[in-house]
Amino acid sequence: MSTTETLAGGAKLRPAEIADLPAIESLLSAANLPLAGVAESLPGFVIAESGGAIVGTAALEVCCDNALLRSVAVAPEWRSRGLGRALVTRVIADGEARGLRALYLLTTTAEHYFPSFGFRQITRVEVPAELRETAEFKGACPDSAIVMCRQCATFGRC
Repeated sequence: MSTTETLAGGAKLRPAEIADLPAIESLLSAANLPLAGVAESLPGFVIAESGGAIVGTAALEVCCDNALLRSVAVAPEWRSRGLGRALVTRVIADGEARGLRALYLLTTTAEHYFPSFGFRQITRVEVPAELRETAEFKGACPDSAIVMCRQCATFGRC
């Protein structure tokens, strides 16, 4: 995963550390996002930090040669400033640098946001079995959540 990156507005993106877990969980809870699997996926988290506070997060939960894009959240006072876009762009770049085949996600609210990153809607049966075994697919996200996929640059279609 890449190192620290400073954005316009002063927020810094960096890989998450163990000490960040309580603040990440607090931000995710405030955004009504699931906490299941967060601690186990912490090595895949990127956080946005400003003034010592975590103001955004996004993560990749890697399973074999695919990953689940999860836990994208931005503090209310930082929304509409491009921070979410910067976080998602960063984790996509990290996934491609790792040589992953595809990124998948579940969403109940952002199905119109993610196509701008190359994600397209698919069915649950199209998701690789190892990803369907994650906590998010096994119940942390509702069955009504929309499933989306984005191929990484070096591979073909989902």
